[in-house]
Amino acid sequence: MEASWRQVASGRGRARGRATAAPSSGNGVHLRGAGGGREKGSVGAAGLGPIPGGAATPAAAGSSARRSPAGSEALQTSLASELMSQKKFEEIKKANQAAAKKLVEEHLNSSSEEEGDEDFEGKRGKIVANTFITYTTQTDGDVRELERTKQYVNEAFQAGAMTCLICIASVKRNQAVWSCSGCFCIFHMPCIQKWAKDSQFLVSSPLTDDDFGKRDYPWPCPKCRFEYKRSDTPSRYYCYCGKVEDPPLDPWLVPHSCGQVCERDFKPPCGHKCLLLCHPGPCPPCPKMVTTTCYCKKAKPIPRRCSAKEWSCHLPCGRKLLCGQHKCENPCHAGSCPPCPRVSRQKCVCGKQVAERSCASPLWHCDQVCGKTLPCGNHTCEQVCHVGACGECPRSGKRFCPCQKSKFSLPCTEDVPTCGDSCDKVLECGIHRCSQRCHRGPCETCRQEVEKHCRCGKHTKRMPCHKPYLCETKCVKLRDCQKHQCRRKCCPGNCPPCDQNCGRTLGCRNHKCPSVCHRGSCYPCPETVGVKCNCGNTKVTVPCGRERTTRPPKCKEQCSRPPTCHHTSQEKHRCHFGSCPPCHQPCRKVLEKCGHLCPAPCHDQALIKQTGRHQPSGPWEQPSEPAFIQTALPCPPCQVPIPMECLGKHEVSPLPCHTVGPYSCRRVCGRTLDCQNHTCMKECHKVTEIDSCTDKNKAGPECLQCEEGCSKSRPPGCPHPCVLPCHPGECPPCVQMLRVKCHCKITSLYVECRKITTADVNEKNLLSCCKNQCPKELPCGHRCKEMCHPGECPFNCNQKVKLRCPCKRIKKELQCNKVRENQISIECDITCKEMKRKASEIKEAEAKAALEEEKRRQQAELEAFENRLKGRRKKNRKRDEVAVELTLWQKYKYYLFPVCAVVVLVFAWYIAHGVD
Repeated sequence: MEASWRQVASGRGRARGRATAAPSSGNGVHLRGAGGGREKGSVGAAGLGPIPGGAATPAAAGSSARRSPAGSEALQTSLASELMSQKKFEEIKKANQAAAKKLVEEHLNSSSEEEGDEDFEGKRGKIVANTFITYTTQTDGDVRELERTKQYVNEAFQAGAMTCLICIASVKRNQAVWSCSGCFCIFHMPCIQKWAKDSQFLVSSPLTDDDFGKRDYPWPCPKCRFEYKRSDTPSRYYCYCGKVEDPPLDPWLVPHSCGQVCERDFKPPCGHKCLLLCHPGPCPPCPKMVTTTCYCKKAKPIPRRCSAKEWSCHLPCGRKLLCGQHKCENPCHAGSCPPCPRVSRQKCVCGKQVAERSCASPLWHCDQVCGKTLPCGNHTCEQVCHVGACGECPRSGKRFCPCQKSKFSLPCTEDVPTCGDSCDKVLECGIHRCSQRCHRGPCETCRQEVEKHCRCGKHTKRMPCHKPYLCETKCVKLRDCQKHQCRRKCCPGNCPPCDQNCGRTLGCRNHKCPSVCHRGSCYPCPETVGVKCNCGNTKVTVPCGRERTTRPPKCKEQCSRPPTCHHTSQEKHRCHFGSCPPCHQPCRKVLEKCGHLCPAPCHDQALIKQTGRHQPSGPWEQPSEPAFIQTALPCPPCQVPIPMECLGKHEVSPLPCHTVGPYSCRRVCGRTLDCQNHTCMKECHKVTEIDSCTDKNKAGPECLQCEEGCSKSRPPGCPHPCVLPCHPGECPPCVQMLRVKCHCKITSLYVECRKITTADVNEKNLLSCCKNQCPKELPCGHRCKEMCHPGECPFNCNQKVKLRCPCKRIKKELQCNKVRENQISIECDITCKEMKRKASEIKEAEAKAALEEEKRRQQAELEAFENRLKGRRKKNRKRDEVAVELTLWQKYKYYLFPVCAVVVLVFAWYIAHGVD
């Protein structure tokens, strides 16, 4: 059971480590601190490094000039190593600074990979709401007009919400963007530039237009199809309001905003400008206050928002309608009054018929012919019910013949005759003319045979002129989509646009292009997808295709899943995906053995490391990660404290409920044994108490029996232990013989121990005396004359000693104590001084003779050297030989030394013995 609970703890620790590893990747504070500390250290190290370029200080130059070549080489080597280390240090410093800068930029310019804290999101929502609340708090502001602007601002703040529809990627803070002025959708600058270039190329392609390069072809917005001129193609990155080029990145502003007042004109224009700071999306409705009246001008002017300055007083309009008879009964409204809704009997234009019709349309025409007699008096008007006079008779005046060549003046009752000339009208073929005589009615069909070309111009055939000639050849040219062939028979070259569906998969990977087959890239998917939380109450709308990379929104609702453990309700936590977190409520199950409630955290779904898994058969198999399974564990042992007394009745300790029972406190028993000197040294154990014994500290039969010797303290000086075992009471006297040394430390004496331990000082001195002469030496060097005694020897030496003079010739005998007390000394006499003088004279003579001998030798060597120089000048002359005559001292000095030494010794011996 304990092993299983240890596995649970390890599993929870590992699961907790995995759960908390993801947020720590966002670690901004650490980056900032590392960058600052490292940068400061780099500057300090660079300031203390060697002089750049290998230059040395003047002192260093002077010292290096005075050094040896070996020292200069060593100096150059050290300087080279220092320069190399400095160069490496600079490279590492630059690399570290670049890495730190890159990490900081990624941290600041995070997109969908980073997600704000819940508290920060709540504060941000409140700030945005407070910004727009002033637009609706006064005088009937329209909240619906603000929703679009608020949505764009929220998406700009929310990481990963802004998406480029061209590349289906999130728009980051540090990327150049372009905003459409029609739909306000945001695109990456390179994406929109490529889109505009491709659109212009496709529209102005020579395959579709012959005026390539001569016209200004527009390009559409990828989302709203709003058309822009070629000159409107974006080439520079501006903020939303267009005031600042390349706006700097500021974490305290809306991304891609300059932070200045927008000042764009409102749409529809009202003469005022936007007062928000530079923002994405459309400007909100104008918040200015103006004084206006209602539509019907009956109410008094009141102050209202400029965006809602047109208002209705809801009173009847009262203006006359177009019928001129009735008034408008609708409430105060904008624009012209509607047509009169009433019905009345009205005559037609000619006045022949009367019908009930709408009062709003008083003029109407019946279906009867006019029938009035014309001014000629012979014909009637053939027009249908009309207004005004009927006009002149159409047959009056001069009239042309059918071929329009001759003109006749005839009464209206006669028909115009034919002129007899050829008709000569152009036939339907448009090439030939009619060859008949002037005739009434249409000309006949052209029947001439001509050589006709087909419509595509590939074939010719002789046939009647009125018949068209179409060959059976199918056109193989590609249509404007550049994918499908025309396949029309006898095509003249103006192939119709492709009528097939495009059908290509869009960038969202979910839908296909519904447009007609076309060239170039398809328009972005117009659909939007809702990304929901697990319970479905919270939803965010993203462009189609972004639902795979967009994280689900954080739902503030409580998780509504039923508990998976034995508890009736689970701990409150937010809506989430995946399994619910482990239950941390107390188990509170009733334990079977003791009846207490289990206080441990719920363990119905504990994580246990799976054992007995497949072991790798060799190093080539990759070891798999440890697997954890959820299983229900039994309740841990009851830990409720129960007071219990130990076996030896030393203490009362609270024990866990599952370990209640007789226990040992691990202390020493401590009960007094029968010897009355020792206590039981066994570990705390059960003791059977005897009823007749009143002493609770008395040892029982289970205690140890004392088997040690007597350990009582002995009398001072007795080194022997007591011969009895451990016993109560006093020990008997010691009768063993003790070996002691006498005072002079030479003889060993054997004395009873009790005599030594009970004797006083004098008795101990007598027992320790060996009765022999003391062998110790006095300070004078003679032996002590007293018997073996303690302490220092008395100084009373009477032995005679001999004294001599400094030259050792005179000698006398005196008592030792008198000599040491009076410090008597013997001085030399006249004879001693005479002997000293003679000896000094002999030494001086020997030194003088040696000096003369040295001078003579040097003179001889000088003469020999000069003779050798003369001999070199004369080749045939023999070398001079210099004969040096030896002195007596040089001849006999080796014999005189021993003789003199013997004479001095004999003389000294004679003086010494002659005095005695």
